[in-house]
Amino acid sequence: MTATTPFTFQTELATEKYPAEAGRTHPLGSTLCKDGVNFSIFAENATSVELLLFAQPNDLEPIQIIQLDPKINKTFHFWHTFVKGLKSGTGYAYRIDGHQDLHQAGNRFNKNKILLDPYSKSNATVLWNRIDALGSKDNLTTSMRSVVLDISDYDWEDDRPLNRPMSDTIIYELHIGGFTRSPSSNCQHKGTYSGIIEKIPYLKKLGITAVELLPIFDFDETEVLREVDGKPLKDYWGYNPHSFFAPEVSYCYAPKKKSPINEFRDMVKALHKEGIEVILDVVFNHTSEGNHQGPTINFKGIGNSTYYHLVPWDRQYYMDYSGCGNTFNCNHPIAEKLIVECLEFWVKEMHVDGFRFDEGSILSRGQDGVPMSHPPAIWHIETSAALAETKIIAEAWDAGGLYMIGYFPGYRWAEWNGHFRDDIRRFIKGDPGLVGAIAARIAGSADIYQDTGHLPINSINFITCHDGFTLNDLVSYNDKHNEANGENNQDGINENLSWNCGVEGETDDLKIDALRQQQIKNFAAILLLSQGVPMIVAGDEIRRTQKGNNNAYCQDNEISWFDWNLVEKNADIFRFFKLMIEFRNCYCNPALHRSHFFNGEVNERGLADISWHGCKLYSPGWHDPDSRVLAYTLGGFEGHADIHIMLNMYWEDLEFEIPLLQDRRWYKVVDTAEPSPADIVEKGNEPMVSGDVYHVKNRSIVVLISQ
Repeated sequence: MTATTPFTFQTELATEKYPAEAGRTHPLGSTLCKDGVNFSIFAENATSVELLLFAQPNDLEPIQIIQLDPKINKTFHFWHTFVKGLKSGTGYAYRIDGHQDLHQAGNRFNKNKILLDPYSKSNATVLWNRIDALGSKDNLTTSMRSVVLDISDYDWEDDRPLNRPMSDTIIYELHIGGFTRSPSSNCQHKGTYSGIIEKIPYLKKLGITAVELLPIFDFDETEVLREVDGKPLKDYWGYNPHSFFAPEVSYCYAPKKKSPINEFRDMVKALHKEGIEVILDVVFNHTSEGNHQGPTINFKGIGNSTYYHLVPWDRQYYMDYSGCGNTFNCNHPIAEKLIVECLEFWVKEMHVDGFRFDEGSILSRGQDGVPMSHPPAIWHIETSAALAETKIIAEAWDAGGLYMIGYFPGYRWAEWNGHFRDDIRRFIKGDPGLVGAIAARIAGSADIYQDTGHLPINSINFITCHDGFTLNDLVSYNDKHNEANGENNQDGINENLSWNCGVEGETDDLKIDALRQQQIKNFAAILLLSQGVPMIVAGDEIRRTQKGNNNAYCQDNEISWFDWNLVEKNADIFRFFKLMIEFRNCYCNPALHRSHFFNGEVNERGLADISWHGCKLYSPGWHDPDSRVLAYTLGGFEGHADIHIMLNMYWEDLEFEIPLLQDRRWYKVVDTAEPSPADIVEKGNEPMVSGDVYHVKNRSIVVLISQ
C-alpha cells in the first residue's frame, strides 16, 4: 500500500450489507483490522446508538445503518461493533439518542444530528453546513463524516522525534496557512503543510531549532464570525477544534489524493531531516461547539455532561473558563483518557516533538471547576512513558482568572513566561526602576522558578506571540488598531507596553525609523542573551506588520500573512536575528543557555558565572528608582569565552566600566546603535576593545567577548 492509499475510496456500492459483530471496547475510534473495522465510542447516558456507513465520505446517503444492540454491542458505557469486510476510505458517523434532561442532567442528545467520532483521524467536510448543525433539523446531507484510515503503512525513512535538549532549543511560532499563503511566497502549494517544506531552507538559514505551529487540529474554517465591508471574517487562527486526532484538511494541497495524515507526516519528516523539531499548539480547553447556542458536532451529542463543565444550577448552560463559550472537562476520566491518548498518537504515529497547551491552566481544574493540587490530566501527561522525551509547554493562565506562572503543576512543564514579556517591554521602552526585575529575567527567572525546584528551561521567554502586536508594531504603535475585526476596536488587550518612538504607525521620518530598527534589535538581543528558552514569532525577523492590529484572529489576508518581500527589504534585521542566534548557539555554549541556575562558581580567571554591574562595575543600582541601565559579565568555563553585556535604555549616551581580564582582551560582537553590518559582526571579525571604559549610545546594547 502506498502513502496515498488511505484516500483511495471504494468505488462500488456494497450490494449486500456488511456483517456486524459484537466488536470490542478498545481501542476507541475506528480501528482497521485484517478482515474489517472495529468501532468503539463512549456514550454513558445514551439509550440508542446508530453507526452510519458511507461508501464515499461525502455521499449524501449511507449505504448501511447499524443499530447497536445494548445487549450485544455495549459493555458498561462503551458501545462497540466489528464490521466485517469494511475497508480504508469508508466514511462513517453516528446518531445517538438518550433521555432528555437538559436542566438537571445536562443531556443534549439529538438523534437528528450526525456526529463525528472524537477519535477520528480524518474528516470529510465538503457537505458541512454549520447552520444546519443547530436546532432540531436533521443534517444528514450537510454534516461532516469521519473516515476510516489505514495509517500503518507510511515510509518514515527511519525518522523519529529529535529529542533536542530544551536548553538548546530556539522556538519559531508560525501559522501553517499564513506562512506561505501570500503570493509573495512563490510557493507551489501556498498555505499548506507542503508550503512549509518549500520554506525549510529559509528556516534553516535563520537558525531556529523548532517550529511551534498554531493549531492544526481539525477546526471549522468555514465558520463566518461576522462581515466587514462585505467581506466575511472567519476563524483564521484555528483555536476552535472539534477533532483532536485529525490534521486540519484545509492545510492540504491534495486532500482527495493524499490523506491529511500523510501530508502532515511529509512535513514533519522533511523538517526533521534538517534538524528542526515540530511543536504543536494544542487546544484542549474548549471546542468548536461553543455555548448553549452553538452547533452539535460530536461531544455535545455523545456526552455533554462528560466532556464539558456545566453550570451546576442549570446544566443547559456552560461554564466558560476559556472565554470561548465552553470549557472541556479535562479531568473527567474519559476526557483525560482522550487527551493523553491523543498526545501519544501525535508522538507515536506523527513523530511530533512537543506541545504547547493553550490556556493550559484549565487542565488543572477539577470537575467542579476548582483548581486541583494534583490534577490527573497534567500529571498523566507529565508521567506518560510515551511522552517522556516530549517537550510540554503550558500557557499557564486561562480566561477564568487562573494565573499559574511559577506554580503550574508538574516539574518538567515549561511555561510561557508572561513576566519576561512584560518586564522586557517596559525596560526597552524606557520605564525606570526595573533593573532588579530585568536581571531576574535575564538570569532565567530564578525568582519565579527556583524555589519550587524548577530550572531555567521551565521558562519560555518571548517578547511577542501570535496574540498581540508584532515586534515591528510594538515599536510603531502606542495603541491597538483593530477596526478591521469588526468589533469597534473593543477586542484585543488595551495595554500593550509599547512605544511608537514618536509617531503612531508608519512614517517617512528616517530618524524615527532608525530608532525603531534599533529598538527591534534591542528586543532581539535581550531575548537571545537570556537564560531560558527563547521563542520568536514568524516575521519579527523581517519587521512584519499587522498595521497595529493586536488581535488578528479573524484576518486570513495580508494583515496576517508573512510578506516574503520583506525578507529582502529588511535583510539587515534578518541578518541581525540570524547572527544573534548563531552567537547564542556557537560562540559561548553553554554560558547563554544553561540547564541550571547560576550558583556563584568562579572560573580560572577569577570571574563568577555571573556578575552584575551598572555604569560602574559591581554597582548595579538595584534600588535606584530612576535607573534604566544594567550590565553583567558571564564567566566562561572550560575554555569558553567570557561575555560582557551592557544595556543602556536611557535616552543619553553613557560611559560603562568594563572588567579587566588576565591574559585575555575584550572584543566587540554587538552594538545595536550601529548600522548594519557593524551592529553585529560575524565570528572571527570582532574588533578589539581598548581601555577600561566603553561608550554605550542611548537606547542600545553592546556585547563583548573575551579572547
